[in-house]
Amino acid sequence: MASQPGPWTQWPWQRLGNFKYLILAPWVAHSMYKFVSINNGYEKYLFNFSIFPTLLLRLLLGQLWISISRYHTAKNKHKIVDKSLDFDQVDRERNWDDQIILTALLYYIANLVLPGVANMPWWNIKGVVMTILLHMGPVEFIYYWLHRALHHHFLYSRYHSHHHASIVTEPITSVIHPFAEEVAYFLLFAIPLLTIALSQTPSIVASVGYLIYIDFMNYLGHCNFELVPKWFFDIFSPLKYLMYTPSFHSLHHTKFRTNYSLFMPFYDYIYGTYDVSSDELYERSIKGSNELSPDVVHLTHLTTLQSIFHLRLAFASLASKPYTSKLYLSLATPVALVSALLTQIFAKTFTLEKNRLQKLQMETWAIPRYKFQYKSSTERDVINSLIEKAILDAEEKGAKVISLGLLNQGDELNGYGEFYIRKNPNLKTKIVDGTSLAVAVVLHSVPESTKNVLLIGKFSKTSYFLSLALCQREVQVEVVQKELYKLLKLQLPSELQKHLVLSDSYTTSKIWLVGDGVGAQEQSKAPKGVHFIPFSQFPLKTLRKDCTYHSTPALVVPEEYENLHSCENWLPRRVISAWRAAGIIHALEGWNAHECGETVIGVETAWRAAITHGFLPFPFDEGCKV
Repeated sequence: MASQPGPWTQWPWQRLGNFKYLILAPWVAHSMYKFVSINNGYEKYLFNFSIFPTLLLRLLLGQLWISISRYHTAKNKHKIVDKSLDFDQVDRERNWDDQIILTALLYYIANLVLPGVANMPWWNIKGVVMTILLHMGPVEFIYYWLHRALHHHFLYSRYHSHHHASIVTEPITSVIHPFAEEVAYFLLFAIPLLTIALSQTPSIVASVGYLIYIDFMNYLGHCNFELVPKWFFDIFSPLKYLMYTPSFHSLHHTKFRTNYSLFMPFYDYIYGTYDVSSDELYERSIKGSNELSPDVVHLTHLTTLQSIFHLRLAFASLASKPYTSKLYLSLATPVALVSALLTQIFAKTFTLEKNRLQKLQMETWAIPRYKFQYKSSTERDVINSLIEKAILDAEEKGAKVISLGLLNQGDELNGYGEFYIRKNPNLKTKIVDGTSLAVAVVLHSVPESTKNVLLIGKFSKTSYFLSLALCQREVQVEVVQKELYKLLKLQLPSELQKHLVLSDSYTTSKIWLVGDGVGAQEQSKAPKGVHFIPFSQFPLKTLRKDCTYHSTPALVVPEEYENLHSCENWLPRRVISAWRAAGIIHALEGWNAHECGETVIGVETAWRAAITHGFLPFPFDEGCKV
């Protein structure tokens, strides 16, 4: 919001949330009825019918720009402004589609009140030429002076400062304005469209094409990477006066008092507001900088089919919130299935995001496989090959540490990462499975006064070291599963086995430490008031309202942690999994050893290092020891 919000700042439908699209329902229904039921409806009501498909097309193109931009800024070396995005910016730009809805409403109204609009033809050369000339002349000229006026303190503080709150721009930053300011732009862009309508030269190509042109140029100019090739200007040098570039407009967002033009910079040249560093920045951006090698790579993977929509590269607003399954995303299952098929065909690990902490450069990479595929024995060799290649790629890039997230570190899959060390004994990049820190987080979520806990789930490296740590603290570890009890007892030191108890009751403890394989049947046996504390990679499904469900092991990142603007799966903002944090801490400490296979760094060692470097316990519950 602007620093001193003025009148008409909020959009009329702001309180409706995603239900704002219902505003269009009567108009869409009416246009479809006219188009289908009336004789010669195709000829008489074609424009009216085309408004809604145009809206959908603009939404699709906007989303494609978001995804392409985020992919490039995570991977591309042509970044213009090397600063961080944050959750505030994502929230501020969440309603980028408002202007698309407003355009559709205005087009529906124009169809009713302007003569000749309802039955406009596909093509009219006079109208197309007139639209181009009117944009180059009056629209660009008036916008330039309107934009300069918006930078006057009075208007800037009340309206335009909202747009300029984003120093690091994304394509959708271009359309983030208070309602009153957007109305002013709409009146300006209406000049060509109203002129061709009143002169009886409108066409669908001109009316729709002009919107697509505005969207294209808006989104292009607000990318934070340079993508306009140099040969464009080499072939036709005057093009620099007719087409701006992302680097040209980025100077307006960093310096504020230069490069005011809409899409055609010639008015900046005429009135002396052209920034003299524009060409230099363009040359530097198009050439690209030397890519900084990652110090830490965190290797994750897709979870459910719907999780592809939750990626930072997909829907920005969804990615900025903890992942939950949503009904409207279920309707997009066909799209998810197509995406899943493409990930199998183009099976290549991809970069999700880049972060910084102090001098540490961090990247998150994703294996293009889903949770259900990790459970398939036929996929095991393929997944291992993908993980191994990612590890070798990380070493080639100079990474000090690679942490294995989610199911990338399974015992059956790769022996908690030891498989890759055996195959590559000279590996310099340290593989971290994060067991020590995950166990430490669980231990510090258990109330200090606890005398006994119930440990349940499949046997794993984490369950063993968790039991070991609890027994060392003389906390009684009760187990109801005979197979789990045998495996734990077999590995525990004899002097600690007295603290491990095979129980036939589920009701003796209010603290349940939950691993993989615990479902509805086990949960139904828990007494009222139990705290389910998972030590598994995936959260326990919430089935009991009379019990407390804790998060999977996680930590709050330090304030200095930069460029974090998406949530890690189901975790809240600025909270990351213990396994991901473990890799970062491993690099910060400079530990020259792997933590994989049967090896651990040490539970208290990992915990003290995490706290020292500014990581904080994720507040599971007020009564928990932190």
